[in-house]
Parts: sequence; structure tokens; C-alpha cells
Amino acid sequence: MVCEYTGLVHPTASLSVSLGMTILVLLVLVALVRAAEHVARSGRRVAVGAVVWLGYTGALAASGLLVGPQAPRPAPLLVLAPMLALAFGLGLTSLGRRLATLPAWVLVLFHAFRLPLELVMHAAAREGTMPPQLTFTGWNFDIVTGALALLVGFGLWRGWLGRGAVLVFSAVGSLLLAVVVGVALASLPRVALFGDAPRLVNTWVFYVPFVWLPAVLVGAALLGHVALWRHWWASRSEAAAVAAPAPPA
Repeated sequence: MVCEYTGLVHPTASLSVSLGMTILVLLVLVALVRAAEHVARSGRRVAVGAVVWLGYTGALAASGLLVGPQAPRPAPLLVLAPMLALAFGLGLTSLGRRLATLPAWVLVLFHAFRLPLELVMHAAAREGTMPPQLTFTGWNFDIVTGALALLVGFGLWRGWLGRGAVLVFSAVGSLLLAVVVGVALASLPRVALFGDAPRLVNTWVFYVPFVWLPAVLVGAALLGHVALWRHWWASRSEAAAVAAPAPPA
């Protein structure tokens, strides 16, 4: 299916949905910058990188290279490939290791942004901006992750929950993130597994500010899970070391 590019602004997006997405993107980036500054004194570098990344992906969307008539066949990879490289790269470097030293409740609570994000996406689907299969009324159940982040994060902060809760949350959140990414990819114009009717095709992420959903919010969720998995593994190793019997004298 070839989609007609209609310019920078999505033709059916309301101001409230566009503003809601923009606010969430900015809040998540501010949280990441503050975390980087707290654990590694690298907040300024992360902030500069975030501005460059927003500019790059926003320019791609504005140019029509992602969905316009001149769009190359693997156009979404112009966003997805560097997003994956950034998320895993940051998560597996020394910055990711330092982020993993944050308290478990902080790392879990970070994912609470996925709850209001799902509400914004639901509103976008109701007005015809986004395909319905990408909401919690379709095949996207990531709202569970956002709700669990609030509950599990609070439980960890109060000391009611432990390492097992972190493991369960990490597993559930990672799985649901993979599911929604898979549904989004299956709904792209070149695939259109859910149908090629305009309302079922995932082209809304090719417009500003919605391009920052995969570019920033999905990437941030992935980075958050990498850091959380590293935290859980480190805490597991520490617990095993403490439980190990002392060598004989």
C-alpha cells in the first residue's frame, strides 16, 4: 500500500492528542537527563544527544522520507535501527551500569509513563488518527505495564516487595513491549497484516510529534528494561555471594 503524504501535521490529529504526546516525550527525556546527571554527571551530554535525536527524527518526518512518494522501502529502519542501537548501546555501556545502581523502585516507577501514553493512544484511535489494533481495545496490552509500574514501584519503595517482584515486572513489561512493537510493525503500510484500509494502517508515526513515540518513548522503555534487568542481575549476584558459605579456615 502506498500512502499519500499530507505534510508535517497529521490530517486527523487533534491538538489535545498532539500536545499529550509532546508532553510525555519531554517528561520522559527530562527524567532520563536527570537520571544521567545523578548517576554519572552526564546529564548535559544526554540532553544534547536528545536534542539531536529529536531534530533528526523530526526532520525525517517533516521531509516525507518516511511515508511520502519518495520514501525508500526500508524507510522505518531510518528510525527503528538507530533507536534500537541507542537503547541497547546506552543500556549496556557504563551509563547503563550506573543507571542500574538506582533503587529498584525508581527504575520500575519510570515505566509509569506507559499508562498515560496508552490513554493518549486510545484517544488517537477514537478520533481516527491511529489504528485501533494499537490500543488496549485491540492487541496492545502495555497499559498493564504502566499500571503495574505504579503498584510495584510503590510496593518496592515501602519495602513490601522484593527482588521477585522486580523479576516479574521486568518479564511482563518486556513481553508486552515486544508485543506492541510487533503489532506496530505488522501494521506498517508495506505489511498491513490487519488490513489495508487507511484506518488500519500504521502511518501516524510518520508525522511529528508521533514519530517520537517509537523514536523516544519505545526507546526509553527499552532502555529502562535493560537497566532494570541489569539491576536485578546485580542484586541476584550480591544475594548469592552473601548466601555462599564462608571458606574453611
